[in-house]
Amino acid sequence: MSAPSGNFDTLPDLSSDSSTPRNRSADRRALLALGVGSFGIGTGEFVIMGLLPDAARDLAISIPEAGHLISAYALGVVVGAPLLAVLGARWPRRNLLIALMAFFAAGNFASALAPSYASMIVARLVTGFPHGTYFGVAALVAAGLVPREKRAQAVGLVMLGLTIATLVGVPIAAAIGTWLGWRAAFVIVGAIGVLTVLLVLAWVPFVPADRHASPLRELGALARKQVWLTLGIGAIGFGGLFAVFSYIKPTMLEVAHLPASGIPVVLALFGVGMVAGNLAGAKLADKALMPTIGGVLVWSALVLAAFVFTAPHPWLASLNVLLIGTGVALGPALQIRLMDVAGDAQTLAAALNHSAFNLANALGAWLGGVTIAAGLGWTSTGWVGLLLALGGLLVFGWSLRSAPRREVTAAA
Repeated sequence: MSAPSGNFDTLPDLSSDSSTPRNRSADRRALLALGVGSFGIGTGEFVIMGLLPDAARDLAISIPEAGHLISAYALGVVVGAPLLAVLGARWPRRNLLIALMAFFAAGNFASALAPSYASMIVARLVTGFPHGTYFGVAALVAAGLVPREKRAQAVGLVMLGLTIATLVGVPIAAAIGTWLGWRAAFVIVGAIGVLTVLLVLAWVPFVPADRHASPLRELGALARKQVWLTLGIGAIGFGGLFAVFSYIKPTMLEVAHLPASGIPVVLALFGVGMVAGNLAGAKLADKALMPTIGGVLVWSALVLAAFVFTAPHPWLASLNVLLIGTGVALGPALQIRLMDVAGDAQTLAAALNHSAFNLANALGAWLGGVTIAAGLGWTSTGWVGLLLALGGLLVFGWSLRSAPRREVTAAA
C-alpha cells in the first residue's frame, strides 16, 4: 500500500490491483460486512432515544437526566474520531476496523451491565469513541474496492447500514428492549458488533499498512483549509435536518394534531427518506461531486422552509418529513470531498466527517430549542433549518472560491 500524496488517485484500488485478485462477488461481500457494522452503530446510537423512560426508571433518575446518555455518546463520537484515527494511523485498515468494532461491542455490553447512572454515562461516552473512525476507515476501504467513478456509491452502501438502522434496527431493538428490558437492546447491539468483527475478518481484504503513515502525517489534515471548509459545510448545513427532526414528535402532536399512534409512521417516513437520499446522493456525487453538494444544500433549504407551512396539515407534514430525510444525501458527497482534499492524511479527515455530523446534530437541536423556548412556536424549527442550510451554502461558496480552479473543475 503506497503512501497517498496530494489526491485520492494514489489510494490503493483493490478493484484493479493485479496482485490482489478481486471479483464483484467478493467486493459485494466486503461492502456487506462494512454495512453490517454501520447498521450496528446506527442502531446503538439511536435506540436509547426510545428507551429513555425505562432507563430513567431503572437508574432512578429523571428523563432529562437520562437524555444525557445521548449527549455522552455524541461527545464520545466528537472526541474519539480524531483520537483513534491518529492513534491507528500505522495500522492495516482491516485490523483497525476489527479493533474498532470489538471496542464498540465491548462498550455496548458494558452499557448493558452498568449498575449506576455514573457508570452508564461513562459507558456511553466510551462506546461513542469508535463511531467516527469506523465510518471514516470503512469509507476509505469501500472506495478502494471500486473504480474511482463509483466510489461515492460504495461509500453510500456502507452508510446505507446507518440509514436502514433508523428504519428497521432501532424499532426492532427498542421493541425487544421494551419486552425484555432496556438493557437487552444493548446486548443485541453488542452482538451485531461481534458479528461485524467476524464478517470483516472473513470478507474484507487485507492490505498491508502504509509504512509512511504516522500520527503526525494524519494531523497534517488539520493544516488544510479545504478540509476545515468541508467539515464546516457538514457541521452547519446538515444541522437544519436535526433542528426539525429533534422536535418532530411534539410538532406533529401539537401543530398537526396527529394522534400518537401516527408518530411511528412519521418516523418510518423519515427513515425511508434517509435511505432514498443516501442512495440518490451517492449516485449523483459520482457524476458531479461539487454540484451535488450545492444542490443538496439548496434542496434542504427548500424542504426545511416548507415545513413551516405544511406542519399544520398531517398528510402534507408527513410527506415533508420524508423529504427532509433525503437531506442525508449530503453525507456520501462530503465523505468523498474530504478524501479528495485531505492529501496523505486520509484517515483523520474521513473520520472527522462524522464528528462534523454530530456537531450538526447538537447545533440543530440546540438552536431549534432556543427558538421554541423563545415562544416562536414548534414550526420555528423550519426557519432554523432554512438558516442553517443557507449557512452551509455560504461555507460551500467559500470553499469553491478558495479552491484551486483545476480542483473545482475535476470535482465538477
